[in-house]
Amino acid sequence: MNVRHRTTGFSNRLFAEQALSRSAGAPLIGGNAVELLIDAQAHFDAWLAAIASARRHVFLENYIVRDDAIGQAFRDALVERAKAGVFVAVIADWAGCLGQSRSSFWNPLRQAGGQVRIYNPPTLGSSFGWVSRDHRKVLVVDGEVGFLSGVCISEKWLGDPGRDVPPWRDTGVTLRGPAVAEIEHAFADSWRESGAPLAEDERLSPPVELREAGDVSLRVIATHPSTAGMYRLDQMVAAMATQTLWLTDAYFVGVAPYVQALSAAARDGVDVRLLVPGTSDIPMVASMSRSGYRPLLKAGIRVFEWNGSMLHAKTAVADGRWARVGSSNLNIASWLSNREIDVAIEDARFAGQLAAQYEKDLENATEILLRGRHPRSGKDRMRSRSPRPPRPRGTGGSSSRAAAGALRIANTVGAAITQHRVLGETETGPVLAGAATSLALTVLAILWPAVIAWPLALIGAWFTVNLAVSWWTLRARRTRRADDDPAP
Repeated sequence: MNVRHRTTGFSNRLFAEQALSRSAGAPLIGGNAVELLIDAQAHFDAWLAAIASARRHVFLENYIVRDDAIGQAFRDALVERAKAGVFVAVIADWAGCLGQSRSSFWNPLRQAGGQVRIYNPPTLGSSFGWVSRDHRKVLVVDGEVGFLSGVCISEKWLGDPGRDVPPWRDTGVTLRGPAVAEIEHAFADSWRESGAPLAEDERLSPPVELREAGDVSLRVIATHPSTAGMYRLDQMVAAMATQTLWLTDAYFVGVAPYVQALSAAARDGVDVRLLVPGTSDIPMVASMSRSGYRPLLKAGIRVFEWNGSMLHAKTAVADGRWARVGSSNLNIASWLSNREIDVAIEDARFAGQLAAQYEKDLENATEILLRGRHPRSGKDRMRSRSPRPPRPRGTGGSSSRAAAGALRIANTVGAAITQHRVLGETETGPVLAGAATSLALTVLAILWPAVIAWPLALIGAWFTVNLAVSWWTLRARRTRRADDDPAP
């Protein structure tokens, strides 16, 4: 590939630090120690051990806390600490926990003195407010150790050995040092967003001295709706990478500006790779992701599909010296709608660890190729040597996946031999799924119009009530303002 030009990229430290700080809205913090956590069991062991060691306070914020063996183990650990006098505060997301756990699940913790808040349940007066989710996965103990990850508190992440379903592939970090205070500030912001601020309590006071724990510099990027800090940073990194940019994402849905940024990097000679799930717990998102492969492949970006049960990690590593780990996916929901938190680490040793893990992951992945392209040789040919395991537990099929099934079967033999899968001339799955959905709705509307009419009526009623409540709230606010500031 012809390289049109080269830039100094990350080598110009002063420029890079200023650009990345402004893009992310997060300063570079030195003096930290970072440990890489791979897959759920390592996370759960480290998290539970940290909770058990708590002496002053525990902050837990997670998108899903499921009422199963893992969720109960965490709740019981928090209950034990609350009874011991530790300040315990938990934030769980309403949508994430829908069907996973009920409010009563937390009653033992509340009775022990712990505090629990559910983020952003549907409320009257906010028609679309419930769309914004708290997608963070955070644990902080005593202001001394913090964790960021993509792992939710659910035994689904452990797979199902009885059904030969391997654990979900996920990534997180353990942090010690001054950056832990930034994670606590992010938690306090989420807590305040869900109700009153954290109470004045001596158990919440920071350590007397924020001692350095290592030599790693990093940024804690805590985003909330409409800020787009992570999006700006992802764009900036794509523009600054000069050698490699290796991405792992669970729910990649590329938007045009970001796809163009990746494509420009690849055309400039940067080794851009994208690792995504081969079998997703949300099949519709997987189909949307596949429909966007072609422009990536044409630009020279290498796309791989994970052969395990579910790839849920969200990571990036660039030029062997910059790395990102956290909860943000490469899609509009994470960039613009959700509360997310990631850590961007500027350390060659940690970036090397993440790059080594990436290469290991590619050994269990299948590369997607455009028709007519020949397999690459040498060290870069890291492919799967085993068939894909069963679908992750708790998920079902979809029309889009069924439509794509025939193409997958047709490519299976070739993929097994070459350890590659060729992308067809057109992505027929999403098109066929759209046609089937339209046909089904048309038939329903003709034969059973009430099936269509009732949901539309309920949606209309929801918007009517919410708009009426919004009008009343605004009117009351205006009236109060007029009473407080009478005209002279």
